[in-house]
Amino acid sequence: MEEIKEYSNFIHDFIDKDLEDGVYSRVQTRFPPEPNGYLHIGHAKAICINFGVKEKYKGICNLRLDDTNPTKEDTEYVDAIKEDIEWLGFKWDNLYYASDYFDFIYECAIKLIKKGKAFVCDLTPEQQREYRGTLTEPGKESPYRNRSIEENLDLFQRMTNGEFEAGSKVLRAKIDMSSPNLNMRDPIIYRIMYAHHHRTGDKWCVYPMYDFAHPLSDACEKVTHSLCSLEFENHRPLYNWFVNECIDGEKPRQIEFARMNVNYTLTSKRKCLKLVEDKIVSGWDDPRMATISGMRRRGYPSEAIRDFCERIGVSKAYSVIDYPLLEACVRDNLNVNAPRAMAILDPLKLVIDNYPDDKTEEMEMDYHPDHPEYGSRKMPFGKELYIERADFMIEPVKKYFRLFPGNEVRLIKAYFVKCTGYDTDDEGNVTCVHCTYDPESYGGNSPDGRKVKGTIHWVSAADNSKAEVRLYDKLFNVENPSDDSGVESFEDNLNPESLVVIENAVIEKAISDSKAGKTYQFMRNGYFCVDKDSTNEKLVFNRTVALRDSFNAKNNS
Repeated sequence: MEEIKEYSNFIHDFIDKDLEDGVYSRVQTRFPPEPNGYLHIGHAKAICINFGVKEKYKGICNLRLDDTNPTKEDTEYVDAIKEDIEWLGFKWDNLYYASDYFDFIYECAIKLIKKGKAFVCDLTPEQQREYRGTLTEPGKESPYRNRSIEENLDLFQRMTNGEFEAGSKVLRAKIDMSSPNLNMRDPIIYRIMYAHHHRTGDKWCVYPMYDFAHPLSDACEKVTHSLCSLEFENHRPLYNWFVNECIDGEKPRQIEFARMNVNYTLTSKRKCLKLVEDKIVSGWDDPRMATISGMRRRGYPSEAIRDFCERIGVSKAYSVIDYPLLEACVRDNLNVNAPRAMAILDPLKLVIDNYPDDKTEEMEMDYHPDHPEYGSRKMPFGKELYIERADFMIEPVKKYFRLFPGNEVRLIKAYFVKCTGYDTDDEGNVTCVHCTYDPESYGGNSPDGRKVKGTIHWVSAADNSKAEVRLYDKLFNVENPSDDSGVESFEDNLNPESLVVIENAVIEKAISDSKAGKTYQFMRNGYFCVDKDSTNEKLVFNRTVALRDSFNAKNNS
């Protein structure tokens, strides 16, 4: 894996101080996603932070799947999470599941009951909300709060045995119903749930809540620094309370950082799942999705995503990142690494009238100007070619330097050609452009020093391959698609032009056997990636990113 660059952030400062003060003699982190959906760009930041700390301090970083809610979890998501992390270039030291610790977490619940710090509560969910109070008013203690230790142990055992209906009883920590922090007002730590677990099967019908399982899993795993996003800052007192009450010896420290917010993207798993289920997108890996798998399928290099996470840095301040910054990281990477190729997305035939009918040449072209190790290929050139329809105008606009009647342009690596005329169909649409070529201008060099301002690409009309090209734009037409205010639902913010499919593009024959995931710079058109939908008969390309940032221009038009 490529070495991770070191850069200053407050998390490193905290860890440095902990090591200096002897609070810890080692550093261990973990990445603990819930397997109830696919990872997204926000998770990429958390992955880079946790695994980056491991690399910097030569410590340990485990992957722990937080599978405490069996009704929403699936092995499909587990497999996808592992694939995404490895694709980003990281490797966990150990793979764990929260369910690995179910016995230990259950023992901690018993320990709290025996200490008189947990009780079985019969309040309904509605009554619990009513008793909880508000941000300005303290809560009320449950009438079941003062049950004896013996009664609580008996009731919790009977909950575990499956004697009660789901939702009829919960186990709550006994902390402080008047605390200004609502998380400390006797939170639920276990609930009854009759659901088949993907790993433990039907062993349990009581499951721990995230706020209880998470700190205890960290402690059991011997994590030193529990790094999480800022929304858990108000949960830190509860995290510490559980650890202090249940754990002896070294305890983990929670540190929060600002989550990644990128405009024009949606990262809510619930809403992303709705996009998938309603078939608004083709799946979790649809290239318009902000999921890691979607970005991979679109052709984003993993190095570019890591670069993006590094550029935005680590802080505690809320901010929204402009999507063009992510695209800039992708563009910078692909400009350096992507081999070049020629493709015509909207083909228009060009006939060189004075070129010999029976002549075919092969133009030698390097795949990359800065990477001779990429090699080269031979491009067939003949009397009939395809050019982009946008490269010809009957009546050119101002500063248009491409083909129009009487104008001369350079064909990349070939010849100068001069437009002499064009053909149209019955409706006036241009069907063919005619030109003549200068045989002395082979290689695109001027034989007499004359200047041409336009250079266009081409593909042989006789020797090419057909391709489908999918042009992707942002999925939403508002900066914050999660904000449903003023619309029926977030789906009303969808961009109707987020996907344009071109059925009959033509590509040079040399790349016709490319495999899924292969990325090219289509000269003058942008960066494109071979999609998994490709077949032996026809390649499918996804536009990864344009050659230039047209995001703001389109946004302001």
